Amino acid sequence: MNQSRSGGRPARSRRAAGRAPDGLNTTRQPGDAAESGPSAWLFPLRTVDNLGRWIAVLVRRPRHRLPRVALGAYVAVALALAAIVTSMFLFDVAVSDWARDLPASVTGPADQITNLGRSGYFLYPLGFLVIGLAAVMRPSLPRMTQGVVAALAARFGFLFLAIGTPSLFDTIAKRLIGRARPYVGPVDDPFAYKPFIWRPEYASMPSGHATTAAAAAIAIGAIWPRARPVMWLYAVIIFASRVVVHVHHPSDVVAGGFVGVIGALMVRRWFAARGLVFGAGDLRAFAGPSRRRLKAAARSLVGWPPKPRR
Repeated sequence: MNQSRSGGRPARSRRAAGRAPDGLNTTRQPGDAAESGPSAWLFPLRTVDNLGRWIAVLVRRPRHRLPRVALGAYVAVALALAAIVTSMFLFDVAVSDWARDLPASVTGPADQITNLGRSGYFLYPLGFLVIGLAAVMRPSLPRMTQGVVAALAARFGFLFLAIGTPSLFDTIAKRLIGRARPYVGPVDDPFAYKPFIWRPEYASMPSGHATTAAAAAIAIGAIWPRARPVMWLYAVIIFASRVVVHVHHPSDVVAGGFVGVIGALMVRRWFAARGLVFGAGDLRAFAGPSRRRLKAAARSLVGWPPKPRR
């Protein structure tokens, strides 16, 4: 019998009757306030009620003890910080001068590519998906369908927070740090800072696009490991584009990637400690709903009868 990844219990006991192991299957029982009242109010009330219940699951006390952070992780952090400082002294000015002289045939396409690192390309679709799942979740659905909706909501919610939380931190931190961008002044000065000034031209470190790209690579790769090579290729392209379009120093990009990786990993541990999406023992993602269950849940949500078995 297969065992679950987080601690020895049979895997089926965590997924029985179509329930996801993510703990978000928390709809009210029929007759509760969210399922009663005029139909005009039912849809928004149910959506808000389900979102509130899912948030309550996220902020509850941890249910599992996680493994300690490995020594290698601390070494990696030290190396990343050393790389940021080294770049500031040795590489930032030289790379900035190189980027300033690039022809328009290079900077033009890079300017289009770099826009793909905006956090909104991830957060808006993910946010709408979570809200949509909260809108359709209701006690009258079959138990299997509720489990599928809960599992999807947990995964999309993780992606939203794992990408959005580091991006929010970056947005605030870069304006408090106040590092000048490479194009500020007649000569690039990588040590020009105006803390707390809150102006775009003094919001160079860390790079927000790099933070988003790195966080997306970690978060998406954590749920779908096969996507890791593609996501990290995307991240590296975004990193390079920020330097090519002459809006960031190399150290800004390294710092942004550092923030994105650490932030997404911390969100993953937060979810795992509460039994959501990831196992507490090895931090690997639980198996998501199968294609058959997804199709059956979709039919249930649109009111179609179950497909007969052959």
